Amino acid sequence: MTIDIARRVLETEAEAIRNLMNRLGEDFERAVEMVFSCTGRVVWTGMGKSGIICRKLAATMSSTGTPSLFLHPAEAIHGDLGMVTPSDLVIAVSNSGATDEILRLLEILRRQGIALIAMTSYPESPLAKAADLHLDLGVRNEACPMNLAPTASTTASLALGDALAVSVSVRKGFREEDFARFHPGGKLGKKFLKVADLMHAGDEMPVVAPEAAMKDVIYEMSRKGLGLATVLDADGSLLGVITDGDLRRLMERDPDPLARTAAEVMHRGGVCIAAEELATAALKRLEEKRITSLLVCDGGGAVAGVLHVHDLWGVGLF
Repeated sequence: MTIDIARRVLETEAEAIRNLMNRLGEDFERAVEMVFSCTGRVVWTGMGKSGIICRKLAATMSSTGTPSLFLHPAEAIHGDLGMVTPSDLVIAVSNSGATDEILRLLEILRRQGIALIAMTSYPESPLAKAADLHLDLGVRNEACPMNLAPTASTTASLALGDALAVSVSVRKGFREEDFARFHPGGKLGKKFLKVADLMHAGDEMPVVAPEAAMKDVIYEMSRKGLGLATVLDADGSLLGVITDGDLRRLMERDPDPLARTAAEVMHRGGVCIAAEELATAALKRLEEKRITSLLVCDGGGAVAGVLHVHDLWGVGLF
């Protein structure tokens, strides 16, 4: 019995979204153009459960390149209307299209010449008729057995709002780099970290000259603690790398390892990555090569830093 009820709820809400897909047309394209052309903010407003959906949609638009905010319709008529300017665009969500608190805003919005998009399920409702553009949710039956609690209508509002936000972001040419700027924290922020954000550069980078004695090389490697030393010429270009493994092999084969210079022990080249690459790409490179460090190089071969696998562990990329 319980599972049957849950299935009916999910089917009703899924059907509401499927119906939206079939209803998309010129009005939706016009809505995308209105949001894209807005020189101010997109102001989402809705009462009750619709208001909760509007808060989420304002957050989604803001994080995908369209400045947005939520305006509580009841608070709006008690002073918060000062948040809205003539250059803004208001999107009002009301399944019935007859929510009193929103209808009270209409005259004020019209007086200020603010553009209005309405999302309702009733094209003949007062809100739909007063709007510059109406997007029809088309929900006649809620998933609630009593057809009372907002369920299918809020799901449809959320889905249509997401479709609008994403369509606008694509129209704006929103990229991963833009998304990263708005998500510096949490798991998303870690996903978009750049190599440059984590690498060891300047005094933190282990560097020796080709003529350096091995005792100085070992000291530099121990002091920087990255398991390698870069061998650079006077111009900062990479000549080679000395790793912990190179040191072990030197000790095994050479009766007087400290008599050697860095140039004699180093192996040529090194696995490089660009500073602007994502940290996730660096992790993939390390795993593919089965190594613990990458050299951060520019196009001319100069070494700008070193990235160690522990740096990626430290920010939780594993």
